[in-house]
Amino acid sequence: MHLVSAAATPLGGDTMRIRVIVERGAQLRLRSAAATVALPGVDTLTSHAHWEIDVTGTLDVDLEPTVVAASARHLSHATLRLHDDGRVRLRERVQIGRCNEREGFWSSSLQADRHGRPLLRHRVELGAGSLADDVIAAPRATISELRYPATAFTDAIDARSTVLALAGGGTLSTWQADRLPG
Repeated sequence: MHLVSAAATPLGGDTMRIRVIVERGAQLRLRSAAATVALPGVDTLTSHAHWEIDVTGTLDVDLEPTVVAASARHLSHATLRLHDDGRVRLRERVQIGRCNEREGFWSSSLQADRHGRPLLRHRVELGAGSLADDVIAAPRATISELRYPATAFTDAIDARSTVLALAGGGTLSTWQADRLPG
């Protein structure tokens, strides 16, 4: 399935709520038709995205990048619940700024549970005002990918990524630099 939206969404003040349910035996590949561009709104710079995901089948999410443009602030939160033999690949790519823009901010948190028990609690910030912000050399791009189980998907993980094995199974890979590859 491909997600399609307007060219400039979300705007500051917007809140998007997305719910995904993958039942037993079902397989869903979720893609987007184009990048998401977060822009500041007239009254506020901040937009929100809330994902609620329940997986009993197989889910593969690999959307085009989110670009946080100008002085926009985009906050994303995902809750993932894996049930029974649920399998998931959840990949997120983010770029702060278009050409020569560095003042955007992005924060993402992921709460993943399997069988009602914590699998992963993960939070990342990038951009102006983030904990690691540095005018000279702070990263402005990231790729983060959760896989459960670790061997469920065959797409290669970028060799420059840091891959962490999770105590409850699966892996989390992260990559950061100034610009997204490609």
